[in-house]
Amino acid sequence: MAENDAMPTLPKKCGPYISSVTSHGMNLVIRGVVLFFIGVFLALVLNLLQIQRNVTLFPPDVITSIFSSAWWVPPCCGTASAVIGLLYPCMDRHLGEPHKFKREWSSVMRCVAVFVGINHATQKVDFANNIQLSLTLAALSIGLWWTFDRSRSGFGLGVGIAFLATLVSQLLVYNGVYQYTSPDFLYVRSWLPCIFFAGGITMGNIGRQLAMYECKVIAEKSHED
Repeated sequence: MAENDAMPTLPKKCGPYISSVTSHGMNLVIRGVVLFFIGVFLALVLNLLQIQRNVTLFPPDVITSIFSSAWWVPPCCGTASAVIGLLYPCMDRHLGEPHKFKREWSSVMRCVAVFVGINHATQKVDFANNIQLSLTLAALSIGLWWTFDRSRSGFGLGVGIAFLATLVSQLLVYNGVYQYTSPDFLYVRSWLPCIFFAGGITMGNIGRQLAMYECKVIAEKSHED
């Protein structure tokens, strides 16, 4: 009798392999789409703030949207946001270090607000020189990581994202795609890596939260079965 009672629990616990892969793949696509549109929205808002303060300048022939932004900026930022948001939870699983620090949507929204505030500081706050501005933003960006992340993987990915994104920006400016006013760090502004670092941490937290929601839904379905 004990063996017969135990048998029905095996299929429910293990589940068909193809079904689980399909479910995970669909959830991955949904998370990627959500992250893409979040990145597009943030790109439009932040780029509008920069253009209003004449931080970035685009040639007139590529300014096509009502937000005075080059058409390719939002899709590129959306794609990068999707990649970053999917990469963070993937790296957590690969390292075997599940991120559990401040895992709730209210914390994620505060992180987004702080990131927008850091970006807004580059346009609204007047500093004596670029070095002072860069050091201040670096401290704020690290403070954002310490407040909302505190993981080694998050910090490492943030630094890597900041390096690659700054390099891409330098290449784009060098080829005349757009330009920065008063560049002081190889065609770009010296505080730009701080913004990319903070942006990586922010999108990583959103991606982790979406991934945790997926795991919660799967766990609830398994419990119901």
